[in-house]
Amino acid sequence: MAEERRVTKRRRFGYYMRVMDNFAHEHIGYLSDISARGFKLDSSQPIRVHHDYSLRLDLTPEISDKPYIVFTARSIWSNPDPLDPNTYVEGFEIVNITPADDEIFRRIVEKYGTSESY
Repeated sequence: MAEERRVTKRRRFGYYMRVMDNFAHEHIGYLSDISARGFKLDSSQPIRVHHDYSLRLDLTPEISDKPYIVFTARSIWSNPDPLDPNTYVEGFEIVNITPADDEIFRRIVEKYGTSESY
Protein backbone atom coordinates (compact mmCIF):
# COMPACT_ATOMS: atom_id res chain seq x y z
CA MET A 1 0.00 0.00 0.00
CA ALA A 2 1.28 3.46 -0.90
CA GLU A 3 2.24 5.86 1.88
CA GLU A 4 -0.44 8.43 2.66
CA ARG A 5 0.84 11.92 1.74
CA ARG A 6 -2.42 13.87 1.97
CA VAL A 7 -2.13 16.91 4.24
CA THR A 8 -5.82 17.84 4.39
CA LYS A 9 -8.53 15.42 5.40
CA ARG A 10 -10.43 13.99 2.45
CA ARG A 11 -14.23 13.75 2.64
CA ARG A 12 -16.59 11.55 0.69
CA PHE A 13 -18.62 13.58 -1.71
CA GLY A 14 -22.39 13.48 -1.25
CA TYR A 15 -23.31 15.07 -4.59
CA TYR A 16 -22.19 14.03 -8.08
CA MET A 17 -20.81 17.24 -9.65
CA ARG A 18 -19.67 17.16 -13.27
CA VAL A 19 -16.07 18.10 -14.13
CA MET A 20 -15.17 19.24 -17.66
CA ASP A 21 -11.88 19.73 -19.49
CA ASN A 22 -12.05 23.49 -19.98
CA PHE A 23 -10.04 23.51 -23.23
CA ALA A 24 -11.47 20.44 -24.96
CA HIS A 25 -14.99 21.10 -23.59
CA GLU A 26 -15.30 17.39 -22.81
CA HIS A 27 -16.74 15.76 -19.74
CA ILE A 28 -13.97 13.93 -17.88
CA GLY A 29 -15.69 12.73 -14.72
CA TYR A 30 -17.71 13.29 -11.57
CA LEU A 31 -16.40 14.30 -8.15
CA SER A 32 -16.50 11.35 -5.78
CA ASP A 33 -14.52 12.75 -2.85
CA ILE A 34 -12.99 16.07 -2.05
CA SER A 35 -10.64 18.00 0.22
CA ALA A 36 -9.66 21.65 0.34
CA ARG A 37 -6.63 20.98 -1.92
CA GLY A 38 -7.70 18.07 -4.13
CA PHE A 39 -10.33 15.60 -5.22
CA LYS A 40 -11.04 12.21 -6.72
CA LEU A 41 -13.02 11.68 -9.91
CA ASP A 42 -15.03 8.76 -11.20
CA SER A 43 -14.49 8.59 -14.95
CA SER A 44 -15.29 6.39 -17.94
CA GLN A 45 -11.80 6.92 -19.43
CA PRO A 46 -8.29 6.85 -17.93
CA ILE A 47 -6.49 10.19 -17.84
CA ARG A 48 -2.85 11.09 -18.38
CA VAL A 49 -1.03 11.05 -15.03
CA HIS A 50 1.27 13.89 -13.86
CA HIS A 51 -0.38 16.28 -16.28
CA ASP A 52 -1.89 19.69 -15.54
CA TYR A 53 -5.49 20.10 -16.69
CA SER A 54 -7.59 23.23 -16.97
CA LEU A 55 -10.84 22.04 -15.44
CA ARG A 56 -14.31 23.50 -15.19
CA LEU A 57 -16.60 22.54 -12.34
CA ASP A 58 -20.27 23.22 -12.98
CA LEU A 59 -21.97 24.80 -9.97
CA THR A 60 -25.43 24.75 -8.49
CA PRO A 61 -27.30 27.96 -7.53
CA GLU A 62 -27.03 26.91 -3.87
CA ILE A 63 -23.24 27.30 -4.11
CA SER A 64 -22.76 30.42 -6.23
CA ASP A 65 -24.33 32.86 -8.65
CA LYS A 66 -21.60 31.81 -11.09
CA PRO A 67 -22.46 28.85 -13.37
CA TYR A 68 -18.97 27.32 -13.00
CA ILE A 69 -15.41 27.79 -11.75
CA VAL A 70 -12.21 27.15 -13.70
CA PHE A 71 -8.94 26.02 -12.12
CA THR A 72 -5.78 24.06 -12.86
CA ALA A 73 -5.39 20.63 -11.30
CA ARG A 74 -2.57 18.09 -11.63
CA SER A 75 -3.43 14.44 -12.10
CA ILE A 76 -1.64 12.38 -9.47
CA TRP A 77 -2.90 8.88 -10.17
CA SER A 78 -5.40 6.91 -12.26
CA ASN A 79 -6.57 3.36 -11.55
CA PRO A 80 -9.32 1.05 -12.74
CA ASP A 81 -12.23 1.11 -10.29
CA PRO A 82 -11.92 -2.03 -8.12
CA LEU A 83 -15.72 -2.52 -8.14
CA ASP A 84 -16.52 -1.58 -11.74
CA PRO A 85 -13.95 -2.60 -14.38
CA ASN A 86 -15.55 -0.23 -16.92
CA THR A 87 -14.72 2.91 -14.93
CA TYR A 88 -11.65 4.60 -13.45
CA VAL A 89 -10.88 6.51 -10.27
CA GLU A 90 -8.44 9.39 -10.56
CA GLY A 91 -6.77 11.65 -8.04
CA PHE A 92 -6.03 15.35 -8.58
CA GLU A 93 -4.43 18.16 -6.61
CA ILE A 94 -5.37 21.77 -7.25
CA VAL A 95 -2.33 23.74 -8.37
CA ASN A 96 -3.85 27.08 -9.44
CA ILE A 97 -7.18 28.66 -8.52
CA THR A 98 -8.23 32.27 -8.03
CA PRO A 99 -8.97 33.32 -4.44
CA ALA A 100 -12.66 33.88 -5.27
CA ASP A 101 -13.00 30.46 -6.92
CA ASP A 102 -11.07 28.85 -4.05
CA GLU A 103 -13.66 30.27 -1.65
CA ILE A 104 -16.41 28.68 -3.78
CA PHE A 105 -14.49 25.37 -3.88
CA ARG A 106 -14.20 25.38 -0.07
CA ARG A 107 -17.93 26.08 0.15
CA ILE A 108 -18.50 22.96 -1.97
CA VAL A 109 -16.31 20.93 0.41
CA GLU A 110 -18.38 22.11 3.37
CA LYS A 111 -21.81 21.79 1.74
CA TYR A 112 -21.49 18.50 -0.16
CA GLY A 113 -18.61 16.69 1.51
CA THR A 114 -19.67 14.26 4.20
CA SER A 115 -17.75 13.90 7.45
CA GLU A 116 -16.96 10.29 6.61
CA SER A 117 -13.36 9.91 5.43
CA TYR A 118 -11.29 7.00 4.19
